[in-house]
Amino acid sequence: MQILDGKLVAAKTREQLRKELEEINAIDKVGLAVILVGDDPASKVYVRNKINACAEVGIKSTLVALPGDTTEEELYAAIDKLNKDDSVHGIILQLPIPKHLDEYKFVNAIDESKDVDGNGYEQKGKLWVGKPEFIPCTPSGVMRILDFYNIPLEGKNAVVVGRSNLVGKPLAQLLMNRNCTVTICHSRTKDLDKVCASADVLCVAIGKAKFVTKNMVKDGAVVVDVGMDRDENGKLCGDVDFEDVKEKCSYITPVPGGVGPMTVTMLMDNTVKAYKNR
Repeated sequence: MQILDGKLVAAKTREQLRKELEEINAIDKVGLAVILVGDDPASKVYVRNKINACAEVGIKSTLVALPGDTTEEELYAAIDKLNKDDSVHGIILQLPIPKHLDEYKFVNAIDESKDVDGNGYEQKGKLWVGKPEFIPCTPSGVMRILDFYNIPLEGKNAVVVGRSNLVGKPLAQLLMNRNCTVTICHSRTKDLDKVCASADVLCVAIGKAKFVTKNMVKDGAVVVDVGMDRDENGKLCGDVDFEDVKEKCSYITPVPGGVGPMTVTMLMDNTVKAYKNR
């Protein structure tokens, strides 16, 4: 069993981005704007991590913090202003937003060329037809890890557990684009254990601590754990029972230190791409 070290891949990716940005910043600046609506504590942490990552690699970040009672008109105006700002190359709307606002409306109000989270309909459509531009960051990070470790994908049977719009669906499409045969599982899947145990590549993103155990894993499978949970002792863990599964698989991502570090890193990567594409 070999660990798929996301921290290592993230560090190497950021180092390459820093080198690129040193050259760019000698003549220009790459800009990322983050919109935060309300005061959700978890969202504040995620936004801080993104701002810190920008500082680390050399991207100029702008935080647009709006109150929780922001109206539709006010949020549209904030997004429109950033869409028209030539110094801003990437825009992200931190989710979730307050319930009185429809996230789909506002994610899709972001200019397609600045949608570095890859959450708008245009970017999702490009991914679906096999012409991805800005890939959602967590699935993109998974693929970057698999490529870093030269995991063969063509012709493999891949199972994705979880069908969210942010992770499961785009990850399944990315694997399909690489010529995997893909099965998407969810809460209504029958014989889930057997389906998972058929996977050469098993990707789990369902938000249930230690849900996947060794009876659900094929001998020699590659296991990618996208989960971020707390166990019965409050310790950080994934959707896969790492200790139970580790001796049965060929490769596995740990939690923490697996997919997690790649998410913000791929946001930085997309932002640099947006600058180059402008």
